[in-house]
Order: sequence, then C-alpha cells, then structure tokens
Amino acid sequence: MPNILIADDHDLVRDTIAAYLETVDDFHVQTAASLDDALTKMRGLDAVDLLILDYNMPGMNGLAGLDKARGQFPATKVALMSGVANRDVANSAMANGAHGFIPKSLTAVSLVNAIKFILSGERYFPFDFGTGDTRAKPSGAFATLSDREMETLEQLCIGLSNKEIARNLGVQEVTVKLHVKNVLAKLGVSNRTQAALLAKEHQLF
Repeated sequence: MPNILIADDHDLVRDTIAAYLETVDDFHVQTAASLDDALTKMRGLDAVDLLILDYNMPGMNGLAGLDKARGQFPATKVALMSGVANRDVANSAMANGAHGFIPKSLTAVSLVNAIKFILSGERYFPFDFGTGDTRAKPSGAFATLSDREMETLEQLCIGLSNKEIARNLGVQEVTVKLHVKNVLAKLGVSNRTQAALLAKEHQLF
C-alpha cells in the first residue's frame, strides 16, 4: 500500500483530498500543515512513497522548499501542488527535480491518475496546463480523440484494466471497451500496450 503525505496549510483542501484518496484506492494517506511539519513527520515514518507539497504553504519559500525536501529525503518522490502557480513556476519545479506538478484544478479522477503515474516511476505534467509546457499538445491522430477517449488513453498508460477505468470514469465497462476500441482504431495500433507506448513517445502524459 503506497504511503502518501499531503502537505497543505488549508485544512479543508488537505483533509478533503486525503479522505478522497483513501476511499477510492489502496492508498495510506497522512497530512501536514506546513513544510516543517511534513519533514518532521517523515522522519518518524518508515517510508513515504510520495510527498505532495502545496506551493504556497508556510516554509516553502517558492521552490526552496522543494529543494529542501528532496535534499533531506532523496528516495521519496516529491510533487508540487498549486492552485495559483503559473506555467513558468511549474516548469521550473519540474526542471528542479519535481516528480510531478499537480494543479488543484484537476478533476478527482485525474488527481488519482496523476498520483498513480508518479508512483509508477513516471513524471507527471498535465498536457493541457497553460501553453508552451513541457508536454506536447495532441496532434495528428491524437487530435482526433474525444476528451473521454483521451482520458481512457491516459489510464491505459498507467496500465489500468477496463474495470478499473470504468470505476474511475464512472461509466460501464462496456463503454470503456468501446472507448478503447475507438482509441486503437484512431491511432492505428493493434493493442493497448502499443497505444500507451505511442502516447508516451509523443509525451502526451
């Protein structure tokens, strides 16, 4: 069971995210109200797989807090979360070694996907965040995918089954099968593994 520590000085945001993550998936979530609080708690824990830091909370001092956390716990994946940071801040965070940038505007399903993506060893940056980001915009065959088909493809990249995707998207499994079939046809590939590899080659997720 992955251990996640969410550090955010807004009680409602922090506790709501933590409660949601623990109900929808096999996560063990702890919380902290500041950077120092988070680092103190991490010293008393066996292992934290992912530390999510709010960009504007006390102790962060911009990206200095990210550097401090990474320096003290180099084995832990660290992601930055923000509702106000612009594209330049996000790109700087990724350049400074963040394993992901998570906008607070993400949907609940996308938040879970982002966390799973990071835990799987990938670096997460939402493809539609701002303009000129580090990920490519959908083009060519990818531009023909609907929003729901793109969401389905994103979850294929994490390796989720049709049943898991159906649960995350709140649809029937037969609907997911149709989305997968359409994705494969539009991308001109024969299976979901090829679709995921193609998406990663184009840096969509």
